[in-house]
Amino acid sequence: METIKMIRPASRYFSLSLIMFVLISCKYDQQPTKEVVLWTPYNDSVEVAANSDHENKRMQYKLIQSKVLDKNAVFVPLYDEVSKITEATYERLKPLILEQNIPAIQGAIAKGALSYEELVLFYLYRIYKYELDNTTTLNTIIALNKDVVAQARKLDESAGSGEDHHPIYGMPILLKDNINTSGMNTTAGAIALRSNKPSDAFIVQQLKKKGALILGKVNLSEWAYYLCGGCPVGYSAVGGQTLNPYGRRIFETGGSSSGSGTSMAANYAVAAVGTETSGSILSPSSQNSVVGLKPTIGLLSRSGIVPISSTLDTPGPMTRNVVDNAIVLDAMLGYDKEDASSVTQDWDSTWYKEIQIDEIKGKRFGAFSYLMERDSIYKGTMDMLSNLGAEIIPIERPTVELTGFSSILNLDMKVDLPGYLEKYAEKNNEVKVHSVADVIAFNKVDSIVRIPYGQARFDGIIADTTSLEQLEISKTNLEKETRNYFNSVLDENKLDAILSINNYHAGYAAIAKYPALTVPMGYKTSGEPISLTFISKQFQEVKLLHLGAAFEKASKVRVLPVSYN
Repeated sequence: METIKMIRPASRYFSLSLIMFVLISCKYDQQPTKEVVLWTPYNDSVEVAANSDHENKRMQYKLIQSKVLDKNAVFVPLYDEVSKITEATYERLKPLILEQNIPAIQGAIAKGALSYEELVLFYLYRIYKYELDNTTTLNTIIALNKDVVAQARKLDESAGSGEDHHPIYGMPILLKDNINTSGMNTTAGAIALRSNKPSDAFIVQQLKKKGALILGKVNLSEWAYYLCGGCPVGYSAVGGQTLNPYGRRIFETGGSSSGSGTSMAANYAVAAVGTETSGSILSPSSQNSVVGLKPTIGLLSRSGIVPISSTLDTPGPMTRNVVDNAIVLDAMLGYDKEDASSVTQDWDSTWYKEIQIDEIKGKRFGAFSYLMERDSIYKGTMDMLSNLGAEIIPIERPTVELTGFSSILNLDMKVDLPGYLEKYAEKNNEVKVHSVADVIAFNKVDSIVRIPYGQARFDGIIADTTSLEQLEISKTNLEKETRNYFNSVLDENKLDAILSINNYHAGYAAIAKYPALTVPMGYKTSGEPISLTFISKQFQEVKLLHLGAAFEKASKVRVLPVSYN
């Protein structure tokens, strides 16, 4: 088989015509089938060396490029479709799609200015444009749905059937690669699960039932950042090092839903889905200036998601604006009998349509005194809210000691991971691991490729001697103490929500099983994003989304990353 290699583009503003020429040449050549190569691995040693003295030790990388992922295997299958969109068409579609929310996009489609097929091709074009160029790649996309364009065409054919479609209908969605998705492997970023081919997770089934298009899978911190200690966030052996579009190799991506956050910032899809145990949605959403919701435990199903902790895990939507976040949340809702924590919510089916009409005036917010003293952006935001008619009540930081928190994760994962593997992965005999100990042994066979930053947290799982009795005591006490803190502050001050920064209080919200919503708040002088995080009681997601929407409308601070406009 002859191989045709494409010259790697020198800048991000490359034309796709050369790639198209290569593909057309292959298509009509009478010679034996030729292998098309759209991307060529590069030597990342210069970039690694440039970060060797980064002030943040977690950003002193050992590698950036994945040692095992062939981007050609990901990108070549769809290129016949992507080549149908020209640069001129892309520019014409840009104002209809780029940074637009779901209602606006659906409006353009309803008017005939846009089709679902064009919507998918637009996002694929952007992904190919930036991810195939090694100077702009974020190492975010690690799998694409090869049937997504054909699926979009079918939705176009039935869009005018008279059926009242959910707003998620036809919207391209990216999923964190620890969420089971048929047709694409689910790896959690780990080489041990590289051949894992499960059927759809419950939340993916819900999305598909309502017509959402699964565009692909995105990178993450391997095993949801529960593998190595002090290692880079956004790194996985399968996907390599995810980079932040607001500052490649300058700012952290946040983790563990790193690819979900970076893909939203770069406008690679309408929405993404991440997962959180403690901070894994809030952190990357904040670091990438997007909206992230960590729901109450049980509101969304966890079935078919590679676990850390059945006590604290949850998926959640990550989007560029609050109304989209509400729509994606609604599309994933549903009672799942396979998830012991799953609940049903009797919400009005059109509640998300009112998200954009909220006001700040009259709302009561708790603001941490120490954060107002230390962070000028947070203090300025409190002043802005006050000027808009909100009441800002200073509150003190929580004094709850999260003793035993790590043991909850350790002992849960020791049980929950084998349960996932037995139910989903062992049906595929290419997956050879059955327990945490098996994964540790597997990784040691080739530690340079499989665990370049070690596996201290996995070792810690095995070493943890906490008894099941002690575990249950820790769970009960920590949940009670954190809820007592939040409830006392919220109730005594009659607050609508507590306001924090990024994922600063994610651990407390996690152990209380309370929801948290983070919304872009601004940018530091360095250009690094910073976000405002709303925390409230169980099942107050609708309230938080209304508050977040009111803040978003008043502040209007989010801007595109300069190099991805």
